[in-house]
Amino acid sequence: MASHRKSRTPGARVAGIRTPALATAALTSVALLSQTADAAPGDDRPSLEEVEKKVGDLYRQAESATEKYNAAKEKTTKQRKQVDTLLDDVAQRTQKLNEARAELGSYAAAQYRTGAGMPDTATFLLAETPQDVFDQRQVLDRMTGRQKAAVDDYVTQQTEAMKKRQEATESLRTLTETQGDLKTAKATVQKKLADARELLSELTAEEKARLAAIEKRKQQEAARKAAELARQQAAQEQAEQQEREEAAQQGGGSSEGSGSGSTGSADTPPADSSYATKAEKALAFARAQIGKPYVWGATGPGSYDCSGLTQAAWKAAGVSLPRTTYDQVNAGTTVPVSQAQPGDLVFFYDDVTHVGLYIGSGMMIHAPKPGTYVREESVYYDGESAIHSIVRPA
Repeated sequence: MASHRKSRTPGARVAGIRTPALATAALTSVALLSQTADAAPGDDRPSLEEVEKKVGDLYRQAESATEKYNAAKEKTTKQRKQVDTLLDDVAQRTQKLNEARAELGSYAAAQYRTGAGMPDTATFLLAETPQDVFDQRQVLDRMTGRQKAAVDDYVTQQTEAMKKRQEATESLRTLTETQGDLKTAKATVQKKLADARELLSELTAEEKARLAAIEKRKQQEAARKAAELARQQAAQEQAEQQEREEAAQQGGGSSEGSGSGSTGSADTPPADSSYATKAEKALAFARAQIGKPYVWGATGPGSYDCSGLTQAAWKAAGVSLPRTTYDQVNAGTTVPVSQAQPGDLVFFYDDVTHVGLYIGSGMMIHAPKPGTYVREESVYYDGESAIHSIVRPA
C-alpha cells in the first residue's frame, strides 16, 4: 500500500524542522526582505533635522543673493544717472561743436569774398589805391586772429566731445553688465526661495509639528542666552556706575565724558548722550514697522528686507547708512557683544548677510527672512556662533 511513497533522502525534513543550511538561507531571505522593506522609496527622504538645516541654508543663501541684488540695484541706479549726465554733456558739446564749425564756415566765406587767398602782388595790383591795400591788410589781420581762435575752439570742442562720447559708451557698457548682475542675483534669490518652499511642502503634518517643536526649543534657548546677556550688561553697568560714584566722592574727574547710562572701555568709545538720542529715534521707527512683511530687496514703507529696515530706521534719526550689509558693517565702530547698546547694528554669519537693530537686554528688531514679519527677537536666534559683530553707527 505504501510502495508508491518515495523514500526519505538524507537532507529531508524531520518533524517539521529544516536542515541548518536551509534555515540559514531562510533567515537570510527574511533579513533581506526586511531590509528591502526598510529601504522603501519613502525612507530615502532626508531626516527632519537635515530638512531643517537645508531650509535654513537656502534662506541664508537667498539672503546673501538679496544683498548682492541690493548692491547691483544701487550700482545700476548710480550708473544710470551717470550715463544720463554724460549723454546730456555730449549733446551740449555737440551743439558747441556745431557752432564752432559754423563760425569757421563764415570765416571761409569771408576769405573768399575778400580774396584773402590771393597772392600779395595780385592784391596790390587790383586795389584802387594804396590805402585800400592797407585797410584790407588790417581787416585780414584781425580776421586771422579771430579765425585762429575759432579753429582752436573747434579743435577743443571736438576733442572734448569725443572724450565724453567714449565715457558715455564705457558707462553704458558697465551699466549693461551691472544690469546682468542684477538679473542673475534676482534669479538666484527666486530659485533658493522656491527650493526652500518645495522642501517644506513635502513635509507631513506630523513632521511640520515636530519642526515647529524644534524651532520652539531654539527660541527658548535663544531667550535664555538673551536674558544671560542682559544680566551681564546690567552687572557691568552697575559696577561702572559704582566706580563713577566713588571717583566723584574722591574728587576725581575720571567720570567726565563717560556718558549717562553708557558702557565702554579703553578700546571701546562709550555711547554718548547724542548717540542715545539718535538711537531712540531709530528704535522708535523700527518698532513702528513691527508686523510688516519681509520682502527681499524692499526698503519700505510697506515691507523691508533686513538691511532695508536698518537703513530706514537710522535715516529716521538723521543718519545715512549704506544700502547693503556688506557696507553697513563698515559704517561705524565695532564693539564687543557685552557692550552692545540700543541702536547698535548686529551682524550675522561669516559672509555678513543679515543685520538687526539692537534694542537692549539681548534683543533686537529685525526682518528675519521670507515668509516672516518684522519682529523683536533674541540676538541668539540662530545660535551664539551666528553673531558676526556689533557695530555702533553715527
